[in-house]
Parts: sequence; C-alpha cells; structure tokens
Amino acid sequence: MSKKLSIGATAAVTALCCLATFQGTYLFLQNRFEAKYIDNAVLSRGGTASSAGNSVSLVIGGDDSQDFMTRVTSKLAEVDSLYRNYYIGDLDDDALIDAVIAGYVLGTGDDYAAYYNQEGFASLIQDLEGEMAGIGVNVIYNTQYKLIEILSVTAGSPAEKAGVMPGDLVVTVGEEKESVAELGYQPSINKLRGVIGTKAVFTVLRGENYTETVDFEIVRDKIVEQTVMNHVYGPDNSIGVIKISGFDAKTPVQFVESVETLQKQGCDKLIIDLRYNPGGELSSIVTTLDYILPEGPVIRIFDADGKEVKAYYSEPTELDMPMAVVVNGSTASAAELFTSAVRDYNKATIVGETTFGKGCMQTTVPLSDNSAVSITYRMYSPPFSENYHGVGIVPDVEVALDPDLMFKNVYKITDEEDNQLAAAAATFGD
Repeated sequence: MSKKLSIGATAAVTALCCLATFQGTYLFLQNRFEAKYIDNAVLSRGGTASSAGNSVSLVIGGDDSQDFMTRVTSKLAEVDSLYRNYYIGDLDDDALIDAVIAGYVLGTGDDYAAYYNQEGFASLIQDLEGEMAGIGVNVIYNTQYKLIEILSVTAGSPAEKAGVMPGDLVVTVGEEKESVAELGYQPSINKLRGVIGTKAVFTVLRGENYTETVDFEIVRDKIVEQTVMNHVYGPDNSIGVIKISGFDAKTPVQFVESVETLQKQGCDKLIIDLRYNPGGELSSIVTTLDYILPEGPVIRIFDADGKEVKAYYSEPTELDMPMAVVVNGSTASAAELFTSAVRDYNKATIVGETTFGKGCMQTTVPLSDNSAVSITYRMYSPPFSENYHGVGIVPDVEVALDPDLMFKNVYKITDEEDNQLAAAAATFGD
C-alpha cells in the first residue's frame, strides 16, 4: 500500500499557529487553523497549549510523560557523552537534534506524521501559497517499497520536460546516489527540493516490476502551481473536462474560473477528473464543494474518541450541471471527500477505480524554534455517508484504465484514447 502524503488559508502566514490537513503531499496542501483550534485539539487529549506569534508551545501533563522524558534524557545524555569522548568525527548539534526528533516521530507509528526542520517548515509556508521552487512533481511515500513515488507531474514543468512520469519510484537522490530507503522519506524529499537554478539529481525505477532504471539531472525552477486545468472534451464539445491535481489555496478560484470558461465555450455537462489527486487543505475543499453543493453539511470531523467536534456547511446556491467524477487508486483524502460529498447529494456519477482510502487528518504544529511536527489527530467523514478510511470509495461505474495507457504520461493521454473519460461521458446519455 502507498501512503499518500499531501498540505490553506484562513489567516495570514504571520498569524499561522497550526496547519490542519487531509493529506501531506509535497504540494504541501494544508489548512491553517487559528490558535484556539489546536488548543482545543490538545486539551481534548489531556494537555494544555499556549500560542505566541507563529509558534505553539505544548505542555503535555501526566506522570507517564515525565517518566518517559526522564528516561529519554538520561539515555540520550549517556550516548551523547560517549560520542563526544570517543567519536573521531565532528558532531553537528543541529543535525543531531533534527535526527532525534525525526526518530521520535518515526517511532510513534503514525504513518502520516512528519517532522520539518526550520528550512523544511519555511518551505512549507512558502508552498502554501501555491508557488514553489523545485522540479514540478507531486509525490507520495510508497510504503511497500519504502521509496518516493511520483504521483503526478506538473504540466510544463522541468520534470515533465525531462521525461519524469507518474508511477516512477525514486530510488536514489543526490550526486552521491544515496538510497531513499536508507536515507528516509523526509531527508530524501529535502534533497529533491532546493534553490532555483540548481540541479536535482535522482534515479527512478519504472516499467514492469520496476526493472528499468532512469537517471535525471533537472534544473530547479519556480513552479506556479496550477491545480485546476480545463478543456472541452474532444469527442463531444458539449462536455467540459476539469482536472484537479490537488486542493490548495488557489484551487477554489481556479475551479470556478474553469467552470465559467467551459460554459462560455458551450459546455453544459462536466467531467471532473480526480485521478492521481492526493488531497489537500481543509478550507480549499470546503470552499470548492460549497460552490457545487446545495445547502447542507460538507464534512464532519471527529476526535480520537469518535466524538464529532466540528462540521462545515455549504450555502444554498449550487452548481446546476450534470456531472461525472473520475477516480482511481491514487485519488486520496480530500479528493475522496469531494467524491463522497457529490455522491451523497446525488450531484454526480462516480466512474473509474476504487479510491485509496484515507479518512484521517493531520495537524502541523510549529515548535518554538520554527521547526514543526505533523501529527494525525482527527478522522473525518463525508456529509451523510460513512468514513472510507482503509477501504476507499467504490465507483458507481467501475472501469480500469486501458493497460496500454498505464505507462503513458497522464498529461499526454488524449480524450479519444482515455477509456475512463469515455465511460464518464457515457453516463450523460445521448
């Protein structure tokens, strides 16, 4: 199974106190909550929280926590003393601290957790605006191979021009060809990211059973994330196709603009393509669904004890167009919420393959030194149907992508050869 990691904006960056997300992708599509929200989240688990500026200091109460910290600091001090007395190399204190925290997060068993050092968290904040410096790929952590999987490639990006393809598994990173499996997910991602004008060096596996090896050296550039793209469906110009690659701060506006553009071109039906969409931020998906759905609930959020702690609602206005939504096994998290919500309101027919199945949320809390940690802390459910975590969403019309298209760049598959789009178009009838 692959872990979809993806990460909105209800406050200015300077007022950021915590981030809540359906998904951590390296689009960093994530929602910014006010400080009081994370306060409530922490208090519900037996701790207290205080916020100042753009950091949140957490104090977790309890004798067990104090005993644990005593054991940790004692053992860590012992190991540290040994290294400072006997190790022949140099020690980097900052790197050691980052490694200790990252190790703790890994040891929790929280599959969707992450630790961001100061540099990584600064990049996260920048990327929340829908712009980034990089090569233009969206990735997930493939837990089966313990490698980075290319989920999608941004159209027109350096990665697309170089020939990077969805489904590629990044096996090594850097000029030293460090193993992703040994280095770890976050450190490997950090090596793929970097300054504009510098090169991202990595190797991928692809093809049947991942037997083909391809090396890349790609010059990083500024990536303006266009999460929504639209075009008139080739075989039928009454149908518009809107592809959403992820839900970030700019997605709702881009979606409305796409609908209006297609309507002006004569389209009176919509296919919404959510294949390879890893999810995104809370405010983005709520705002997008508010535009589509009639008055009523959009999402219900539950704490660890199964208690509903929050619900979001749409306004009375709705988008009155026949719709079909196309999904696959890489449709995850917020994209699954979109899928369930439109089906709950009978707004669209769902076509394609069973989705990934992620119905939990993460909150990313800045630490006192401007690093941050992301923790799984909520479950969420669609407006009326049950949570799909671990099982996914079964389409109304099940159809697998033509095998001949499996290894073709998703952006280069034409409407005429895309059998899943054809199945979606067929739901509208004559």
